[in-house]
Amino acid sequence: MRNILIGGAWPYANGSLHIGHIAGLLPGDILARYHRAVGDQVYFVSGSDCHGTPVAIRAKQENRTPQEISDFYHKEFTECFAKLGFSYDVYTKTSADEHKAFVREFHRKLYESPYVYEKEAPQAYCENCETYLADRFVTGQCPKCGKDARGDQCDACGIVLEPETLIEPVCAVCGKPVSFKSSKHLYIAITKLQAELKALVDSHPQWRKNAIAFTNRYIEDGLRDRALTRDLEWGIKVPKDGYDNKSIYIWAENVLGYLSASKIAAEERNSDFYELWGKDAKHYYVHGKDNIPFHTIILPSLLLANGEGWHLPDQIVSSEYLTLEGRKISTSQNYAIWVKDLLDDYDADSIRYFFIANGPEKKDADFSWREYVHSHNGELLGAYGNFVNRSLAFIAKYCDGAVPDGIDDPERNKQIDELFVSTGKQIEKGAFKDALYEIFGFVRSANKFFDTEQPWLTRNTDKTACDNTLYQCVQIIASLAVLLLPFLPFSSEKVLRWLNISGKWERRSIPAGYSLPEVELLFQRIDKKVIDIETEKVKSVING
Repeated sequence: MRNILIGGAWPYANGSLHIGHIAGLLPGDILARYHRAVGDQVYFVSGSDCHGTPVAIRAKQENRTPQEISDFYHKEFTECFAKLGFSYDVYTKTSADEHKAFVREFHRKLYESPYVYEKEAPQAYCENCETYLADRFVTGQCPKCGKDARGDQCDACGIVLEPETLIEPVCAVCGKPVSFKSSKHLYIAITKLQAELKALVDSHPQWRKNAIAFTNRYIEDGLRDRALTRDLEWGIKVPKDGYDNKSIYIWAENVLGYLSASKIAAEERNSDFYELWGKDAKHYYVHGKDNIPFHTIILPSLLLANGEGWHLPDQIVSSEYLTLEGRKISTSQNYAIWVKDLLDDYDADSIRYFFIANGPEKKDADFSWREYVHSHNGELLGAYGNFVNRSLAFIAKYCDGAVPDGIDDPERNKQIDELFVSTGKQIEKGAFKDALYEIFGFVRSANKFFDTEQPWLTRNTDKTACDNTLYQCVQIIASLAVLLLPFLPFSSEKVLRWLNISGKWERRSIPAGYSLPEVELLFQRIDKKVIDIETEKVKSVING
């Protein structure tokens, strides 16, 4: 049994979740469910990112406190993740007492290291918003290429920036010019850790290609030291004399949530937290492309500088970008599909299937309502749902609901055993789309088997052959339910209950004579009219 940590990126608690968030985070739940099925000790953790400029600005706009804003969205996130079947062991928030206490203790130890020093530096301040701004909330023109850029980096040319170097810097929230005020802060000397960070990426060729490329680019362009503290009221107070009016910079505390949340999980099950963070564990980090440097540069730097021998990332599961009907998702322009609304009208497994089969795993992907409906009706319902329901409905109608006698097919059993092995390997290396594609290839072959054997004819002409066909179909269904459990938990759990089997990661068999309970359709067909209706809603946002 292995200790497995799976950390899902922490969404900012300043607005609702959209489909881009789900596309990037869903792999974490697949990993967690798979590793539990094979018998590993899993710690699947995440939470809501409640501190920092985004939440403080949203609170000011709505005349509410940052705590009220972040608590509101934390509750919404928790509900959405539950409806989507995310099986977090702990889903917490950075404003939780446990997180704040852990971070303060971690930083106390960090400040004793040779990697932390004091420095006077300019900080961007927006007079209109009456707040200091995080680097990414300052925008302007890149001093190198002249294109639009954020205060932390230019996406056009890839250069790492400081906000004061931008041409005509403005507040990303209100668009007003920003000023810069000098202030003393604690910095972490990431530049001194370049060799360790380079060794980390070089020793993990299994990371996603975008993670390797982004990390190497950051290192090659020249790492920069980062401020650990900020002149913000809303945040975790700095545990150091002379810093009473400052908070720990959000990037230096939110990634530590993986530690604080897994500590809560370990305490709840009376297991060893430090063993989880020791050398024999395996750690996955699941997030979008824009979060890569936080998990391959920032988090490892904090862990290394702290000096406690913390386990460094093993697998970076970083998705590419998701667009909506061919255009970039924009929360400021309300051009998005909000998860809470999507869940009101569509099946959770259907949503999960689309974002695994068609998501931005290896390259940018687009969500279109036409593709979503066709994916659901043609693949999920048309292939898998159809095979399960036609087989079990036939048994209910013509076999009095009891699994008929049959003979195991050694060749098919071998194929299923191999499918369990190959699917597991694909999941562990982050190739979820390939894993699902292979499973659905087997689903299509199962449908072909049913069609070729024609039980609707043989039930009158060769009952032994008919019974054998249906017996074998039930065996296939039992194993498919286990194989698909990490991907489609709700429908898979239904089938597991119908067949009275567990989700243990191995080929399953159902004895002849087993009496099936009353079964129902796994999936409902989506009316094609939905395509035009939903697409028109999206277009109405564009046309304003």
